[in-house]
Amino acid sequence: MSKDLFQAPDYYQIDDLLSEEHKLVRDAAREWVKRDISPIIEDYAQKAEFPKQIIKGLADIGAFGPYIPEKYGGAGLDQIAYGLIMQEIERGDSGVRSTASVQSSLVMYPIWKYGSEAQCEKYLPKLASGEFIGCFGLTEPDHGSNPGGMVTNFKDMGDHYLLNGAKMWISNAPFADIAVVWAKDETGRIHGLIVERGMEGFSTPETHNKWSLRASATGELIFDNVKVPKENILPKKSGLGAPLGCLDSARFGIAWGAVGAAMDCYDTALRYAKERIQFGKPIGSFQLQQKKLAEMITEITKAQLLAWRLGVLRNEGRATSAQISMAKRNNVDMAIKIAREARQILGGMGITGEYSIMRHMMNLESVITYEGTHDIHLLITGLDITGLNAFK
Repeated sequence: MSKDLFQAPDYYQIDDLLSEEHKLVRDAAREWVKRDISPIIEDYAQKAEFPKQIIKGLADIGAFGPYIPEKYGGAGLDQIAYGLIMQEIERGDSGVRSTASVQSSLVMYPIWKYGSEAQCEKYLPKLASGEFIGCFGLTEPDHGSNPGGMVTNFKDMGDHYLLNGAKMWISNAPFADIAVVWAKDETGRIHGLIVERGMEGFSTPETHNKWSLRASATGELIFDNVKVPKENILPKKSGLGAPLGCLDSARFGIAWGAVGAAMDCYDTALRYAKERIQFGKPIGSFQLQQKKLAEMITEITKAQLLAWRLGVLRNEGRATSAQISMAKRNNVDMAIKIAREARQILGGMGITGEYSIMRHMMNLESVITYEGTHDIHLLITGLDITGLNAFK
């Protein structure tokens, strides 16, 4: 078992922009990843299995709803702290970060923002501690980039709602205790409902044969005449803007997380380039390898600054959905390109599980598609700058 020797690049002294609390939170997450994720993650990725024993550790480092108020079990941290935690977790593995992102931004966030006080008190503390794991049901078999076309629906039966439909590509689904599900009422209006495991007619079959996010549990949500208590509907917001608000929070975390994956690939390639001898000297002394490494650190630095500035705007309540889309798209694209270049520096060794690069590369193929595809985010920027809608 190789030791995790990761050293985080900080070419522009971005640490100077962080508070002491930010650095403490980040460093705690970094040490946890080195101790509890790096030694096991390759094995779990090979087995295509999620390491459930890490859930308590994720809770202990504040990865579940770090910005949720302390009265509901959260850490009461700011958005930059949240981003830094996601960065460090994805440095370990994108699938593990997905688990934390879903729990925080797609389950705890909507309950906190759109739920009743009773719902907050019932669910948030258990989600923050990891006693409950949640998932988010928006994407459907026939409706991904167009979630407004969803067919999952519920009917008012007097003393309860009757929910029917299906969701797919749902992280955490196979073992989630609750699901925040988005469905249309009889008028076609979209609402969020909290569905609990054990409700009759609710099943979560696991998705197998993935080449990406192999250490993350993915599944479907099937609703066959599920009776949902009326107190389980999220009362404070409805319409498509409700789930999209959750996605803003998740995409923000991804923009930071992708930087972590890129940092790990760069650090691995840099160390290898200094140690690998060919033609009598380290390959890092050759111009083409230096070109690759110099471009990597440049792109990482730009992405770090983009994420930090977005965090400042989020803290001030001024970040727009379009700004978040830009950061998600840019930073994931940056990370996947760095993974590919880093793999080349390692040559044949780059495809083995002895190094993290190929796993990151495969994971990022999912990250570049989920929470809004690469192309859709480009069109969101296009709409924002032109005012012309390319979706219709």
